[in-house]
Amino acid sequence: MASPASPSPAVALVHTDADETLTGEAVALDVQPIGFFLRAVGAIIDFLVGAALLVGGVILLLVLVGRGSIPESAVGIGAITLLVLVMVVVPTTVETLSRGRSLGRLAVGARIVRTDGGAAGFRQALIRALTGVLEIWFTFGAIAAVVGIFTPRAQRLGDLLAGTASERTRTPRLPAPAPGVPQGLEEWAEVADVSRLPDRLAARMSQFVRGAHALEPAPRARVAADLADAVRPFVSPVPAVDAETLVRAVSAVRRDREYRALILENERAAGLTERA
Repeated sequence: MASPASPSPAVALVHTDADETLTGEAVALDVQPIGFFLRAVGAIIDFLVGAALLVGGVILLLVLVGRGSIPESAVGIGAITLLVLVMVVVPTTVETLSRGRSLGRLAVGARIVRTDGGAAGFRQALIRALTGVLEIWFTFGAIAAVVGIFTPRAQRLGDLLAGTASERTRTPRLPAPAPGVPQGLEEWAEVADVSRLPDRLAARMSQFVRGAHALEPAPRARVAADLADAVRPFVSPVPAVDAETLVRAVSAVRRDREYRALILENERAAGLTERA
């Protein structure tokens, strides 16, 4: 009898690392946390922008006092109001309206999200801003830097309290999907024997197939011819096609059969686990 905790054949066993993002359904999301260095650069930019706003506000306050627009007794209240606006209100508003972004994060390609991958909201932005008064403004980022060094996703204290993290928004472009068997060779692909193809040669073929479009015609033809000559002794039967078509066809057949073998192996392993 199968154990109640045993996974069904359709369930994949996935190991999650400490820095992976998990949804509420325990699904691991393919997101990339921003590194400590880039996050520090973004934080410095935001700090400098805030400092500039603070200096500008102080100058404006002094000008208004000098002109008599506001009484000197109101300077203290104006200064406190300015500090609250720059340190709490502005960061909270910007982060909430931009869904986790700021000027510094735009510069480094990052945004703040919840640790389950969802968009951060007003509550998270407010907690981060209030905590930032201590860990960023009062200590010039020292507390944030120390905490960020020892957390998996470079989270600062405000992130730990708010349940947020910083992720990349400029992820590398995914490679183009691998091409299939060239048209007209479908029947050959069903009976072709490519099992003797060496792994290193198969890797060279796959690399050529993915990057052939970037080669000049002459080098492309030369590389394809060399690969075809190396492939022919390990393929049976050899189709009567040009060198590049042969390389593409053999690479596609090899890849598809390895994929099917991997699927069958996973199904057998899942079946053994269920019967255990």
